[in-house]
Amino acid sequence: MPIVCEPDGSTARRLVAGFREHGRTVADLKTLEQMLAADPDELIVVFGPGAPLEAVLSFAAARRFTRPSLGVVLVRTALEVNTLAQAMRAGIREVVPDRDFPALMEACKRCWEVSSRLRAAEQAQLPEGGAAGPGKDGTVVVLFAGKGGCGKSMVSTNLAVALARRERQVCLVDLDLAFGDVGIMLQLSPQRTIVDAVPMGQNMDQTGVRSLLVRHESGVHAVLAPVAPGDAEKITGRLVTDLLAVLRQMFDVVIVDTPSQFSETVLAALDAADRHLLLAGPEVTALKALRVTLDMLDLLGYPAAGRKILLNRADVRAGLSRSDIDRVAGRPVNVRIPSSSDIPASINKGVPLALSHPGHQVSRAIEEVADLVLGEERRPPGRLRRRGGLRRAKAGR
Repeated sequence: MPIVCEPDGSTARRLVAGFREHGRTVADLKTLEQMLAADPDELIVVFGPGAPLEAVLSFAAARRFTRPSLGVVLVRTALEVNTLAQAMRAGIREVVPDRDFPALMEACKRCWEVSSRLRAAEQAQLPEGGAAGPGKDGTVVVLFAGKGGCGKSMVSTNLAVALARRERQVCLVDLDLAFGDVGIMLQLSPQRTIVDAVPMGQNMDQTGVRSLLVRHESGVHAVLAPVAPGDAEKITGRLVTDLLAVLRQMFDVVIVDTPSQFSETVLAALDAADRHLLLAGPEVTALKALRVTLDMLDLLGYPAAGRKILLNRADVRAGLSRSDIDRVAGRPVNVRIPSSSDIPASINKGVPLALSHPGHQVSRAIEEVADLVLGEERRPPGRLRRRGGLRRAKAGR
């Protein structure tokens, strides 16, 4: 049942007449927004020749991300090359001349077919129960290392796959906004990234977030890092907070891969998390960074109960015993992940070991990490988010 948006009443009635009893009319964008909000199943909007072009272009560009299954058809008195180019860039599917009813009907038919397939694909990509709304309350897990090169992305991608193998609904968020590697490690095309959430502003919901998700063959869904230089600066802590709040409603586990810095976006993720998985290598420099990280988390008011320590390349002979490492860290290591020449090979292939070789020694260690994520009672809501203002004040010093 298409909605015709046209400010001139007689023109609106003329356009909707072609749809007989199946069309509806509105005179302005505000009313259109209200009607679409009340009818999430609507697939087609037709903008008449009197609708202001700039407003239509802005509407269509935003809906590409917040409601990708909604098809937009534009009717113009004259079809100009510049208008067609602008419409294409904004994501308008069809542009037809005014008073050509057969062309309008055919355009709407094509638009409906595309929208129906997109809607079906959206539902197929969602984890079962993903559309249920606020009833789900998944677990948010942040992986952090005080020093780069410790293998966070390797651990996060394999952990996501391991949890998906246990029939959990898993989303992996690449929050390394400048140098994220999740897309490469999973061979996912960055057609959509976290930067596409920026136009959603404070209106972020499951429909919009669903448009950001890229599905991996393992069943893991991912929100990828930006690819264009400068896009990282567009992502705010508020956006991360809102995004993780929505993802928590859609998935059993949300894993956040982070850069090695206490930035605004990383602090937002740490605030939202139920678990902090802290990663280090066996080198003294990496262990020192781990110690500094633990002290910083204490300073910022995060409770120690939410932390687990992972040691990557734990079997490398670096001149430190297990007790030495535990002493430097200030607490025992929870999981030790061995080194293997198969890890760089799996990264280069874009196939996590947990998927290709679930019995591998590295995969078995990742299963121990999965046990940590799933094997404990979740914290009461907000427990890791206490003293948020104090954190930011201290972190900014």
